[in-house]
Amino acid sequence: MPFWTYLLHCADRSFYTGHTDNLQTRIAQHETGAIPGHTLNRRPIKLVWSQEFGTRMEALEAERQIKGWSRAKKLALIREDWKLISTLAQSGKKK
Repeated sequence: MPFWTYLLHCADRSFYTGHTDNLQTRIAQHETGAIPGHTLNRRPIKLVWSQEFGTRMEALEAERQIKGWSRAKKLALIREDWKLISTLAQSGKKK
């Protein structure tokens, strides 16, 4: 069973990072407000990035890592700008 880490862009321009075992269902839950928390009052949301993992632990580890990243690094991830991600990591800006 695959697991996913995902990044949402919210109406207030914030980002939300999460993980799930059913990406389509989870996004629908965020869109309808069925999940309390960060996205509830920041709709509409848009899925801007996701990655599949083999285990829940891998997806959770990716979620935790991305949550600690700067906005610039999250934007680089969305653009798949691996060079900038590496540069930001090396410069000490919120890995």
